[in-house]
Amino acid sequence: MAHDRPSPAPATDEARPLPVPATEEALGRPDIDRDQRLALHGNVTGKGVNPIVYWVVRAFFQPFFHTYFRLSRIGREHVPTEGAVIFAANHRSFLDPFVIGAMSRRPLYFVAKKELFRKPLQRWFLNSLGAFPIDRGNADGDAMATARAILERGDCVVIFPEGTRTRPGGIGRPKRGVGRLALETGAPVVPIAVHGTTHVRKGWRIRPHKVLIRAGRPLTFPHVEQPTSELARQVTDRIWPCVELQWHSLGGHATERGIGVDPELLRPELAPGPEARELPAPSVDQEETRVASR
Repeated sequence: MAHDRPSPAPATDEARPLPVPATEEALGRPDIDRDQRLALHGNVTGKGVNPIVYWVVRAFFQPFFHTYFRLSRIGREHVPTEGAVIFAANHRSFLDPFVIGAMSRRPLYFVAKKELFRKPLQRWFLNSLGAFPIDRGNADGDAMATARAILERGDCVVIFPEGTRTRPGGIGRPKRGVGRLALETGAPVVPIAVHGTTHVRKGWRIRPHKVLIRAGRPLTFPHVEQPTSELARQVTDRIWPCVELQWHSLGGHATERGIGVDPELLRPELAPGPEARELPAPSVDQEETRVASR
């Protein structure tokens, strides 16, 4: 005689708890506190870059970029060779600060998210190259004060106005910090576009891929001691279209996944007016008159 087997009890949330993702603290990588961030800021405002580390790394990376990534640098004549400079660039990859560094013969200082400074060795390496942490998502006045100090002594700072890496697709929308920094220091702003670094990294593998970087003409703004938020936003709105123009000139609107549209549709204010689009062809009489007037 067959015996009825008791059916198993249905699984409940108590019997089968959901896995909880491990935090950085549980993994042994606690976030750095404000005192540690200030110490890293003090290194770049006081000692600057570590010259041995910086020039050894540059001596390796620059030939590597030219051979492995077939790096093309466009507009280097627009980069000032002396004095304070703000490089305002789009952000696609962790390689962007190093690629932008190839545009200038001077050391470039750049902000990086504080999460990158958790590991002691990585913290020392990045800080030796001129990186200092920023607390993203908060109004990090310490990072902005450090950037101002670097510019006031006549050095260069790289700013990513998007605030984070933007991929795939086109470039994102900027935050107003770059406009405030330009007004508070009076430093010229060089618009920079980096293209191709999105496709370089796949997991931990660095793949060969063509990388392009283009610099536009420097933009200058009046020096304002305490600019308002609205004024900082207006200056940022003047800077970012110039970054977008460099991006479109490198073909970013057509080659990056998620875009594939005319840049005029992305920023109609950058499109030429109707009179520039539909100029009629000159008649024969007009052409003869033009030639005769030479």
